[in-house]
Amino acid sequence: MAANLGAKLPTARPLKGIPCDLARVEDEVISSEHACTAALAWEKFHSRHSQGFFFKERRYLLKEFPELGRSNQDFTVLEVGCGAGSSAIEALPTWLACDACRASDFGIKSSLVSCCEGGADFITLIFALSALADLDQMSNLLKECCSVLRPGGMLLFRDYGLYDMTMLRFPADQKVAANCYRRLDGTLSYFFSCEAVRDLFTGAGLLEVELEYCCIKLVNHKTKVPMKRVWVHAKFMKPDHTK
Repeated sequence: MAANLGAKLPTARPLKGIPCDLARVEDEVISSEHACTAALAWEKFHSRHSQGFFFKERRYLLKEFPELGRSNQDFTVLEVGCGAGSSAIEALPTWLACDACRASDFGIKSSLVSCCEGGADFITLIFALSALADLDQMSNLLKECCSVLRPGGMLLFRDYGLYDMTMLRFPADQKVAANCYRRLDGTLSYFFSCEAVRDLFTGAGLLEVELEYCCIKLVNHKTKVPMKRVWVHAKFMKPDHTK
């Protein structure tokens, strides 16, 4: 339901009331069994929704990331973890659709092909990093993203934040690691703190430009039940050492 309201999302703003000492990444590791099961579960998930009707267009992206709306300039955007392509915006000049990258296990086995290195002005990573749910895999993915960006290029990020409604609804027996939960279909979801995002992205060689919580209160129009969503909104830049 929240996806249907995506076009109404306001600009990201800081989250109030979350103690910083609760927002650090804990040293818990997901078991290889859970990671393997989750990979298979995601394959089944996308097979079930291969027609794209499940995913709604993320029309809020141009508002949240106005850099993508520079219609008077030519630039290239690579969407990572695109699934059904719901983050692809037809109005943008050039989307980098690389079949060789799609055929590889991008970010997991460090199998990035050289044809894309340094070729993207922007990378969008929208509700995709949390699906990996393993910090080592996330780190590998972000390092490959950094290699794909041109110097001065930006990685635009949005994903689930700590204490999001979906996190609070998980029963205790579905927690598999710190801030990571297993859904009933076997897929995993990680919930980020700003501190965790900062550590992951700067550790991959990127510079922080913008990083904050985005807190939204939505209402289910059928049940009238309020839904309190928490996301992490961020922009990181690849250093330009020529300047």
